[in-house]
Amino acid sequence: MKKLRMMTICLTVVFTGALFSSPQKAEARDLKVIYGEDSRLDLKDTVNPLHYELAQSTAAMIPNGSLNYDGDMVEINGSLLRSRGICEGERFDDQITAANCSGFLVAPDLLVTAGHCVRTQRDCDNSSWVFGFGIDVDTNYNPGDTTFDVPASNVYRCAEVVESELSRINQADHALLRLERVVDDREPLQFRTEGKVEDRTNLVVIGHPTGLPTKVAAGAWVRQNSNRVFFQANLDTFGGNSGSAVFDMETGLVEGILVRGEQDYVFDSERGCRVPKVCTEEGCRGEDVTRITNIEALMSQR
Repeated sequence: MKKLRMMTICLTVVFTGALFSSPQKAEARDLKVIYGEDSRLDLKDTVNPLHYELAQSTAAMIPNGSLNYDGDMVEINGSLLRSRGICEGERFDDQITAANCSGFLVAPDLLVTAGHCVRTQRDCDNSSWVFGFGIDVDTNYNPGDTTFDVPASNVYRCAEVVESELSRINQADHALLRLERVVDDREPLQFRTEGKVEDRTNLVVIGHPTGLPTKVAAGAWVRQNSNRVFFQANLDTFGGNSGSAVFDMETGLVEGILVRGEQDYVFDSERGCRVPKVCTEEGCRGEDVTRITNIEALMSQR
């Protein structure tokens, strides 16, 4: 494969890949939210076999300092969602949070994420990409645990930023990374290479909302489709979902990358903690999804 060029745009504006920044300080476009009913599911609760299979090729971006290697296994260290100021009793409040962003496999050694998640080689070097950070029927994870074990073979260092773009002018936000080694036990995802998603297409997003183990959230659709760089949808996503693959719900084709959205949590003054913000299916601003066809280096090798 010919060497792909690196394109990195550095900006003074800061996008929140940060999971738990104050809602009062973060810009609305950087966050996410629930539309209608909360559709997020753990892998063990996913009934659509296509969505379950797609999830196997998605990964969590986890700081290297949170990974402890012990022979053939790696222990992921995190904290409980409720310890991050989320109200006790909210969904997934007793699960570990550890991921900063999400990503997905598009070639044996190439992974896509959001541009604000990995802008520089330093960002690349400071985190690893972990497949299998999800609660399945045979996962050895108990609610309340702040550690999560995965095989060491599921953990990949980032070797190179092939292309990264983050633009305040046209809202471009994507990154293509080369992993340290080929992923030979998971299939690269199929993605759109020309044209654009149709209006009102049904969608599913798979990633790590608020840094949680893999969640599959279906039941969304394309709401606005006129911008050439991104489209908007009513996806149930949060900080940590940045970089998640957004799929055509029926075909499994990757249409884009989740990058921005509505404020995800609001403060409940009676309970003294935060709860997910809820909008109607057609309400609020919608979630922004970078069109995957914008990744020039990825399109050039097709």
